[in-house]
Amino acid sequence: MMLGALTSLASPSGGRARLTTFYFHRVLPQPDPLLPGEPDARRFDAILGWIGNQFRVLDPLDACERLYAGTLPARAAIVSFDDGYRNNFEIALPILQRHGMKAVVFVATAFLDGGCMFNDRVIEAVRRAAAPVLPGDAIASATDLPLRGDAERRAAISQTLDAIKGLLPDDRNQRVARIERALGAPAAERLMMDAREVAAMSRAGMHIGGHTRTHPILCALDDASATDEIAGGLDDLTAITGTRPRLFAYPNGRYGRDYDRRHVAMVDAAGCAYAFTTQPGAATLASNRLELPRFTPWARTRMRFGLMALRNLADAGARVARH
Repeated sequence: MMLGALTSLASPSGGRARLTTFYFHRVLPQPDPLLPGEPDARRFDAILGWIGNQFRVLDPLDACERLYAGTLPARAAIVSFDDGYRNNFEIALPILQRHGMKAVVFVATAFLDGGCMFNDRVIEAVRRAAAPVLPGDAIASATDLPLRGDAERRAAISQTLDAIKGLLPDDRNQRVARIERALGAPAAERLMMDAREVAAMSRAGMHIGGHTRTHPILCALDDASATDEIAGGLDDLTAITGTRPRLFAYPNGRYGRDYDRRHVAMVDAAGCAYAFTTQPGAATLASNRLELPRFTPWARTRMRFGLMALRNLADAGARVARH
């Protein structure tokens, strides 16, 4: 009760409202030692319960529109997912429905129907590695990376992704293929949704949002390529669902490193009404509708989760006061 009352004070209704957007990627069938930050089904069910007890979870598009109309209720929140993982459909959707919640799923369309994102190819290559080390020359490093246990595998994954994520898409794919060959790993199972599952998510009442085609670092692309990624991904989703997305999330989502003002203008020109970053905080009436913040507290207990969410609201209020 006390946490809910404090959240109502920090996130009031009307013109002073603040909109918290929680974001996730995967919901796993069981805990995965190589993906310690990703919730499994049981934990995700608990998290939605915590969110539902502390916040009023709204339809994502309706919440954005009500924010700028000044009609949001107190403790407003929305739920979002990035990338378009198959387990969003198979595992997360039934749990969302059980809690009576809608979400927006931001889908990178090039990986539908059997594709696999570069980071997941690296993770699965390390998981299935036949070799005991990842040769340093596979990631342009002078040092080999040992793979003798989960801790070393997690460290190798982190170092590898840091080394390649800023490359242009073609160069990045070539580097990932070299890593896969060096490790002798079999191909990963299908991780992403197919078009049929995306359409089913939409029919179930979930919003499908744009997230580019190949999930690039937009700042690494020329303007024509970035425009094609943004608008082309929206075109792909329109063909799948019959509705052009009005919501978008920038890949990686950090201003100045992953996207900049050019890409905000491209999203606007492509017809999206609202877009999301990964900058923590809560949106207010003063927020740029095409650069809305998102936040997920990864605490593993209800009280710590709630306090982190409350602090996120308080920090957002301090930023507004300084603006």
